[in-house]
Amino acid sequence: MSNPNRRGALALVSASMCLVLAALFSLGEPASPALSAAGEAAVPAAADWGLSFPTEGESPVGNATAEDLARYGAYYLGDTSKKVLYLTFDCGYENGHTEAILDALKKHDAPAAFFVVGHMVESAPDIVRRMAEEGHIVGNHTFHHPDMSAISDVESFRKELEDLETLYQETTGRELSKFYRPPQGKYSEENLAQARELGYTTVFWSLAYVDWNVDDQPTAEAAYEKLLPRVHDGAIVLLHSTSSTNAAILDDLLTRWEEMGYTFAPLTELPGLA
Repeated sequence: MSNPNRRGALALVSASMCLVLAALFSLGEPASPALSAAGEAAVPAAADWGLSFPTEGESPVGNATAEDLARYGAYYLGDTSKKVLYLTFDCGYENGHTEAILDALKKHDAPAAFFVVGHMVESAPDIVRRMAEEGHIVGNHTFHHPDMSAISDVESFRKELEDLETLYQETTGRELSKFYRPPQGKYSEENLAQARELGYTTVFWSLAYVDWNVDDQPTAEAAYEKLLPRVHDGAIVLLHSTSSTNAAILDDLLTRWEEMGYTFAPLTELPGLA
């Protein structure tokens, strides 16, 4: 379906998109929320997903409320009444760390969701198959990882998702899970509606850190400084599978969260889906 030059170019594109994505959430400064008539955050016409953490250990504030996202079957939080975490990984390409992440998840019997793009499926089919074989959700991060909020027609939006569905089924013999994460965290009200019409549940996140830059990875201590105090009930955790830090600390990180009383649940157990 592709040649080595195309795969290499896609890897560069995926990596550059991850840089943009991280700039949106890693500093903890969300885009200004749109407001409804009642003065509450509402789904904006187009936006970059962003978070702020007024109180550590409690649910962060997104630039749209959980209630407004729910109108489109979208989530950034799970069940906040329980000490449960939903682990998710964005997978733009494979650079040697995903198998260690899978090993840690297997050791803890922790389900996760891996949001893959076309390049990941093409270049690392055995790892993608392993994700599914070990019971993890494999979700749709689009085929080419574009800014989906810039796509105005439904057919182009549909093609980005369905091309990945086709590739995944041809590669694994399985159907791709109907969970969608917008590349770069860029979304629009129209996109949320389109995804829902295609049968997808859009999944943002409520906890992440600067793990995206493969050339400047944080120390384990820096990772813990973000991921431990800010963890909260019902957190949807976003990590990147390209991170050497994540691969090195995930076993210990899961242990620490377990010691804090947390359990891990698949996205299929999000409120309203279970």
